[in-house]
Amino acid sequence: MMYPRLNAVMLFSEVVMNWETLYCPNRACPAYGRPFPQSRLVKNGSSHGQKQARCRACGRSVGIRYGTAYWDLNADPAVFETAVRALAEGNSLRGTARIVQIDKDTACDWLRRAALHCRLVMLYLWHQLSVTECQLDELWSFVHTKEQHLFTAKRVCETYGDAWVWVAVAPVWRLVVAFVIGKRTQASANRLLERVAHVTAGPPPFFTSDQLPA
Repeated sequence: MMYPRLNAVMLFSEVVMNWETLYCPNRACPAYGRPFPQSRLVKNGSSHGQKQARCRACGRSVGIRYGTAYWDLNADPAVFETAVRALAEGNSLRGTARIVQIDKDTACDWLRRAALHCRLVMLYLWHQLSVTECQLDELWSFVHTKEQHLFTAKRVCETYGDAWVWVAVAPVWRLVVAFVIGKRTQASANRLLERVAHVTAGPPPFFTSDQLPA
C-alpha cells in the first residue's frame, strides 16, 4: 500500500515545514512525490501569506504547508498548536476549548486533524523496527454505552458497546508498536499480530502476554 509523502515528519514546528520535503501534489505529474531537490519545483513567491512553489513539469502550484497538519487550516497555527498540545496532555475537549477560546466542536475537529496526520507519520516511518521484546495485552473500554445497557437494536452495531484496545508494546523503547480497537475476538488478536509483523524487521525473539487463549 502506498502512502503520500509528508512535508512534516513532526507535527508541531514551523521549522519542519521546509522546501526539502515539499513535492508536487499532482498525481499525474511525472515528478509527483519527488522531494524538492529532485523535483521540478521552483520557489514562486507566496499566496495568502504562505510561501509556495510551482512545478515546471505540470504547472501546478503548491504551498509550503502541503502535506502537514497545518494545510488548509483556517485558524492561527499557534492557537491550533496550543490546542492540540493541551489535548495531548490529557485536557478535555471542553477544557481545551475554554483555554484557547474556541468552540468545543472546533477542538474536536482539530484533534481529528492532528490524529490523521500522526497516523500518516507513523505509517510513513514505522517499518523494519528491530524489536527484541514484545508485550501483548488488551484493555477494556466501551463506545457510546456499556454492552449490558445497549438496546437490542444497537447491539448489531459493531462500533457500540464493549470495545477492547489490543496493544503490542516494545518495553525497551517504551513504544506502542501496533494497536487494534475492536471486540475481544480471535480476529482482533490476529489483526494485532499482523500489524506487528508488518512494521518489524522480523519476529521478535521474546513475546509475553496474558493467558487469554486468543
